[in-house]
This record gives sequence, structure tokens and C-alpha cells, in this order.
Amino acid sequence: MRPELEFDTFYATTYPRLVRQLTLMTLDGEQAQDALQEAYVRAWQRWDRVSAYEDPEGWVRTVAYRQCVSVWRRLVTARRAAPALASSGIVAPVASAEVVAVRRALADLSYEQRAVLVLHELCDLSVEEIAATLRIPRGTVKSRLARGRAALADLLRDDPDPPPVTGPVPMPRTTSAPFGVKEVGDVLGT
Repeated sequence: MRPELEFDTFYATTYPRLVRQLTLMTLDGEQAQDALQEAYVRAWQRWDRVSAYEDPEGWVRTVAYRQCVSVWRRLVTARRAAPALASSGIVAPVASAEVVAVRRALADLSYEQRAVLVLHELCDLSVEEIAATLRIPRGTVKSRLARGRAALADLLRDDPDPPPVTGPVPMPRTTSAPFGVKEVGDVLGT
């Protein structure tokens, strides 16, 4: 297959998944798209090498993630120098209440926990792959993953101790998470 067609196929099959993953990691769809486009440009420039890698998609994800980190570093510097330059990105609203609940819960997690959860649960990366992507020790990945899962479960759980009810007693809920959400991937369609 010609390199152009091979790259076009790679792009078409991986872009939707990667943009969704990066949007969840950054909580900024526009930044995720920009970083991903830059990563695809770099992949195309090195396609003869990148296509030979065991996981070209992982290479693009890592480059895009690092591009996001560079943007965040510049933003932090700008905020320190001139607070008026600071702006916040907002994830576009979605029709599904389940997706909104999960995104809000993800947004309430620390960036470190959110990044590890998205990479593990949505990207299906191993602990070793996450450690390499984020440049942190494996033990740190495991710790953030465990704490992130616990925090996410708490954020998605209905109030376990509701205040006493005066009047008719409501029917008990049968699920611990709103809308029957069991896994992040169940909601986000991954």
C-alpha cells in the first residue's frame, strides 16, 4: 500500500478515538483537537519510522499528550505573568445525562488521577505504558489508578446517607451509581 493511503487509513481509524481520549484527559475539546493535529503532522513527517512502530497510535497519543502539557506549562507561565491572559476551557455540552455526570466527576478529580484513569480505562494502556507515557514510576500509576477509581466511584455514587424523610418513604435505589453507570467506558461508548 502507498504510504499516503496507509497514513490516510491510519488517521481515519484512529482520530475519533484519540480525540475523545484526549478531550477527556484535558477537558478541553479544542485543545485536544489542536494537539492531536500537531501529533498527526509529526507522524506524517516521520511516517516511514512511525508506521514501523509496534503501536503507532500510542506514539501519536503520547506526542499529543506532551503537546497538551507544553500548552499547560505556557499557560501557567502566562497566568503568573499576567492573570488577565488566563482563560478556562469548557467541554461542550452533551445530550446524555450519563456522559455529563461522568465528565463532571472526571473534572472533579485531580489531573493526575484523571489522566491515569483515561489512559487505563479508555485507552486500554497497561500500567507500564502509562508510566512511560506520563514519565512516572509504575507504583505511582497504580496508586493514582486506585485512588482515582475510588474517588470517581464516590463522585458517581448516590448519597448513601440521605437526610431523614418526613412523609411517604421513597422507593430505595438499586444502583450505587447514577443511571446505572458501572464503568466510565459504558457511558462514553468506548
